[in-house]
Amino acid sequence: MRGTPEQQVIYRRFAKKYELLQADVMRRIERSVCGCDYGATSWTTLAEARIISGMLALEPGDQLLDVGSGSGWPGIYLAKEMGCDVAMTDLPLGGLRIALDRAKADKIGGASWASVADAATLPFRNGIFDAIFHSDVLCCLTEKLAVLKSCRRVVRVDGKMVFSVILITPGLADAEYERAAASGPPFVSADGLYPEMLDRAGWDLTDRRDLTADYEKTVGHMLDQLERHADEVDAVFGEDDAAQERARRRATVDALGQGLVRRELFSVGPRPDKR
Repeated sequence: MRGTPEQQVIYRRFAKKYELLQADVMRRIERSVCGCDYGATSWTTLAEARIISGMLALEPGDQLLDVGSGSGWPGIYLAKEMGCDVAMTDLPLGGLRIALDRAKADKIGGASWASVADAATLPFRNGIFDAIFHSDVLCCLTEKLAVLKSCRRVVRVDGKMVFSVILITPGLADAEYERAAASGPPFVSADGLYPEMLDRAGWDLTDRRDLTADYEKTVGHMLDQLERHADEVDAVFGEDDAAQERARRRATVDALGQGLVRRELFSVGPRPDKR
């Protein structure tokens, strides 16, 4: 894998986590917290996935690209709900294998396939997809603008993209910004505001929704479940890694309580004059 040593560490952590989240206790916790049991690493709940399905409004035969799909949530669910085809991309091969097995088990109506791919350099021809979705992916990547440009290139001229992202609250003092950056996903910091990056990448903003309140409840519920089932979680992750997982969730809960981080949902359409 390309990237800095820090990026490679994050990559290996995600690759391992996709496997560990298939454990029975983790899937029970996921069902309690998010309403699904795919082994998801994003914060999309079942209620949110239903809203996203309505925003995408795809039909059988349409092509959906799920970027950073991990183990398949919610891309497979969305494809099943709408009857469309789904292509899933990520870098850890293990997560994609889990996703393909789940697509088969869920008996989705359309086709499903997966590709190991860097989101900043998607290996598809121009204008192939009717819609793109990614859930809390940009906050885990450094090349945010490149990803947005890559997605713009592969979507149809009349297509759309919907995505959620965790971000640092704009206008913080330096000390608060550092605290927010330490509490969020590995690369939550961004060089600019998302509406500005979307404009530079050739997207027109059509809808923007604040998901912060629901995100705060979901993270709090996750922390409660991790603590309540600590012995079982420790057995899956190992005591040290499980303790770090709980510490990260506490830091996020604290940052949300102080208004340092946010989670938002964007819906955008491609600007026809730029690819």
